Amino acid sequence: MQYVIETENLTKQYGNTKVVNGINLHVPKGTIYGLLGRNGAGKTTAMKMMLNLVKPTKGNIYLFGENSKENIYKAYSKIGSIIETPGFYTNLTGYENLKIIAKLRGNLPHEKIITTLKSVNLENENGKTFSDYSLGMKQRLGIAAAIMHDPELLILDEPINGLDPIGISLVRSFLLDLKNQGTTILISSHVLSEIEQIADVIGVMNKGTLIEEADIVELRKRKRKYCEFIVSDTNKVKNILNKHLKITDFTIQENTIRIYDFKTPVEEINKTFVKNNVAVTGIRTEEENLEEYFSNLIGGGQIA
Repeated sequence: MQYVIETENLTKQYGNTKVVNGINLHVPKGTIYGLLGRNGAGKTTAMKMMLNLVKPTKGNIYLFGENSKENIYKAYSKIGSIIETPGFYTNLTGYENLKIIAKLRGNLPHEKIITTLKSVNLENENGKTFSDYSLGMKQRLGIAAAIMHDPELLILDEPINGLDPIGISLVRSFLLDLKNQGTTILISSHVLSEIEQIADVIGVMNKGTLIEEADIVELRKRKRKYCEFIVSDTNKVKNILNKHLKITDFTIQENTIRIYDFKTPVEEINKTFVKNNVAVTGIRTEEENLEEYFSNLIGGGQIA
């Protein structure tokens, strides 16, 4: 498989703290790679190292199959990015801001600025200065600046953070269109529900470490099935599961027992509860969603 980004034991240490700890990340060509993790997990620092904005403490970064330490300018001319908050002149319009960036990119033509603004639905906002833009408009202008030179790789740090549902939907559709045109996209987020809809590959960072990296189809296969019982006495049920049914893989939340990967028939479990004077008011069988899967993976709590 051809990787547009590959890291090898990539590490960034500040003092005694390893913000990024030996990650081996692989972004296949032509895919959307969702880099997930709580705020502070190390996602932004990892991206900054990929863009040569922060020097790694150790490790290697390969871009388009070549070590980023060699021929660095050739690689970065093919990359567009937004890291943290897009920066623009607040007293200028979106067009005027992009015109400045077009000059820095090698005097891109006027037509390219117009088509780029159209691609992010900002072509009708010529009278507004950046200071009057909504958060969603600012994010979309940031994406416009990142893609104006038709990069082969797009690196986006939390581009949907703070957007309303309409803004999120616009960005989602836009990124899928870019992927269909052959652009490889690395996008970080702590909102799994949104990334799940567009990502082909997902990596999960926790406390500086990459703890999971897998194809989205493979991840969905890993979700565990469970049977959920709403009961009158969870303490009594816990004892029944351990002693009578020899079931140990379960969780308790308020008046609900969730039994995972159960081999004992549901009817038998229910019959045993009732036989031991536990009232059962609800039963359902489900499987984990990815949010629950990753919550268990990182040791409790949610990514978002």
